[in-house]
Amino acid sequence: MFINEQREKNLFRIISKEALASTITRYVIEAPFIARKRKAGNFVILRIMQGGERIPLTIVDSDVAAGTITLIVQAIGKTTKLLATMREGEFIQDVLGPLGNPTPIENHGVVACIGGGVGTAELLPIAKALQSAGNTIYSVIGGRTRDLAILEDEMKECSHQVFVTTDDGSYGRKGLVTDQLKDLLDGYVGINAVYAIGPLPMMKAVSNLTKQYGVHTLVSLNAIMVDGTGMCGGCRVSVGGQMKFACVDGPEFDAHQVDFDEMMMRNRTYIDMEKISDHRCTVYAQADVLEGGVAR
Repeated sequence: MFINEQREKNLFRIISKEALASTITRYVIEAPFIARKRKAGNFVILRIMQGGERIPLTIVDSDVAAGTITLIVQAIGKTTKLLATMREGEFIQDVLGPLGNPTPIENHGVVACIGGGVGTAELLPIAKALQSAGNTIYSVIGGRTRDLAILEDEMKECSHQVFVTTDDGSYGRKGLVTDQLKDLLDGYVGINAVYAIGPLPMMKAVSNLTKQYGVHTLVSLNAIMVDGTGMCGGCRVSVGGQMKFACVDGPEFDAHQVDFDEMMMRNRTYIDMEKISDHRCTVYAQADVLEGGVAR
């Protein structure tokens, strides 16, 4: 069993771990230097063990006094599933950050914040920053089922009003986040800007909708990042006809300038390899190669 050595210099201890849904977990991690520097929109690169995969994760919150950062992670691939097996008190090998450009925060007046699935976790610090800047926030959070429509209470704390949608109608309004967003745009609240984070098809749909109304819209493309430094080129995206990298030029971009079709096609390039890696992780777990919460 691989166990992180608890050296004094290793600060990345898991302070707490809380399940938000069947596959979504909130982690509070000891990382005082990152906690002091992070801003809304920043992310970290996390590596569970020596030789492990490096994955980018958005910083949801931080506590400077406690020296901790908060990450909310959905276990959908090999590394995030391995992370889910770790326990409170164990150490993560590397947490590098804060990285990326802070989200552009302005006083727009009235703002709609749209979150889909675990994207709501990435939206939460942005909504807080927008509220602090004097904006009135209308939030729409969605998920395929009630289980995946997360952080409703937390979003209520920084929003004038929160709407919940689920694809299957198990909670809130049955339908898509764009159904509720259209009602807000058609209403009298006067939406001047939209911030949207979620699956690529959702962000594309939000962009297509707000473009019809001429409402400034920002989307976060952290979902396509890999290396987090611009070296791998995996997060290339065409924005306004120019090539950008989500990790160093973003992760937020003007939604109406993003070529979503190209990005979604490129994002499927390694889907077969990802399935193989995920399958191996599942097989290892079933074979009891995972012991004590960390991979052998």
